[in-house]
Amino acid sequence: MKIRKAVITAAGEHQRHLPLQTFIDGSGRNRKVLGLLVDEASSAGIEEVGVVIQPGTEHLYRDAIEHVTANVTFMEQAEPRGYGHAVLSADPFLGDETFLLMVSDHAYVSEKTGQSCASQLLEVASGEGCVVSAVQPTHEGRLKDFGAIGGVLFDAGRELYEVKAVVEKPTPTEAEQTLMTPGIRHGYYLCFFGMHVLQASVMEILRRRDADWQPGDHLDLSSALHEAAGRGRYLAQVMKGRRYDLDSRHGLLVGQLAVSLSGHYRDEVLCAITDLLAAGAMQQPAEPLT
Repeated sequence: MKIRKAVITAAGEHQRHLPLQTFIDGSGRNRKVLGLLVDEASSAGIEEVGVVIQPGTEHLYRDAIEHVTANVTFMEQAEPRGYGHAVLSADPFLGDETFLLMVSDHAYVSEKTGQSCASQLLEVASGEGCVVSAVQPTHEGRLKDFGAIGGVLFDAGRELYEVKAVVEKPTPTEAEQTLMTPGIRHGYYLCFFGMHVLQASVMEILRRRDADWQPGDHLDLSSALHEAAGRGRYLAQVMKGRRYDLDSRHGLLVGQLAVSLSGHYRDEVLCAITDLLAAGAMQQPAEPLT
């Protein structure tokens, strides 16, 4: 199964400025975060990328996609009715094709030589022919930041799990009751990585829910994925890599460091960090003698 298209969501109120932030990529070039995300998709063979934005903001994003190889199309989310609605806004762009979905407020660093995180995910999705979400074991203290899944082991060698339940930002108590997954150490849960491969069946669920929408309703993706888990095989792949939430406290700083340390100038960056830490230590007031 060839997956040609990707969707990047950038219409959220707390999300839209992050794709426009400048990062230094692994080759030492100044790039916008959105450009790096399009590159991530292209590395997996994606040919067309749709970016979901707020109305009237396309001009802000045009310059952020310089030097990319995929064709980029911008689509507007007419009104803020939830993340699922943002995904559904890409429906005309997608048709009935299976596609890669990415968020715009993450940075990704693969730990698998020669293969990006997106490429790992698409390899599984193409081979298994089903909906697949990328996940990362995450401490329960960060459950408030991510959607999480509960499931059973499907393939130990590939760290693949069959998804049985999906909950958006569960409490630790809720996660303990519904999302415990055999093989994951105590206090950790499989939380979303910010990447999914979705099929037309998920879009059909979103379309049906959108048709029943009432003012004040929130069309979210996690509940649609929970429904999808009950309708057919749905897998979760533990990534050999790390995701960095740029919207968290110091997220841009940590994400930039992670990208730089994975690049060609790792030693240069490490030397700079060492010098910075040494200078900071020398400026600390001495502890009083006792």
